[in-house]
Amino acid sequence: MKDSLGLLLQRLHQAAAVLVRVESVRGSTPRGPGAWMAVFGDAVLGTIGGGRLEWDALALARTLLAQGPQPAQSVRYALGPSLGQCCGGEMVLQYQYVELADGERLSQMLQAPSIPVALFGGGHVGRSLVRVLSALPVQVQWIDSRDEIFPSDLAANVVCEHSDPVQGAVAGLVPHSRVVIMSFSHAEDLDIVAGCLHRQRVRADLPFVGLIGSQTKWAAFRSRLRDRGFAEAELAHVCCPIGIAGIHDKRPEVIAVAVAAQLLQTLDAA
Repeated sequence: MKDSLGLLLQRLHQAAAVLVRVESVRGSTPRGPGAWMAVFGDAVLGTIGGGRLEWDALALARTLLAQGPQPAQSVRYALGPSLGQCCGGEMVLQYQYVELADGERLSQMLQAPSIPVALFGGGHVGRSLVRVLSALPVQVQWIDSRDEIFPSDLAANVVCEHSDPVQGAVAGLVPHSRVVIMSFSHAEDLDIVAGCLHRQRVRADLPFVGLIGSQTKWAAFRSRLRDRGFAEAELAHVCCPIGIAGIHDKRPEVIAVAVAAQLLQTLDAA
């Protein structure tokens, strides 16, 4: 399935639209600056938060669309009783008539930031996690020592890499990658963690290194990694077990959601 920006650029070949974009916010609001929706005569792509605000914005956008090309304009909305919303904040929406000729500018303006995630392991949990991450604003580098395990129907934000030995891929990870380690063997997991800690020691550019497993597994890994010369302060950079707290279901799909939520928390913290 194409992303909203791709669909917008495709539809602009057939018709113009009015782009409604969140220009600025103050206080509590349903979406932040940069959120957008494109209003065509017969369709809407994206969302600025739903509710009465979006309904009113749709109505104004369709009015402006019928009037044809014109300069962009901004409208301020208070999210209070007059809109039937209780957020209490304020949003400024920009309305802009866009056509096919605006495609390149729209691509640059609306492209969502993509955070690099390096996923080691193509097992059941790895596959489930890739499916979840496919819909999130991340760029996934999916790595395994077994080339034949990667499926063919992957989203555009997922790139597969065969690496044998698997820890050899650590040196080529995109800077500031969030690393998730869940290979098919504990021996590979240990070597990948060690590779990440070596890189972190030299470059300090892997803000999150998460390892699937139990506290018992991590206790064994800590002992072996200390024997390899890593200090406690370095070992503290590894998160194991992974996933947000309070979820105990062990099904791969559930673990994947818990891990994806934890990755999103690291993005918010950054």
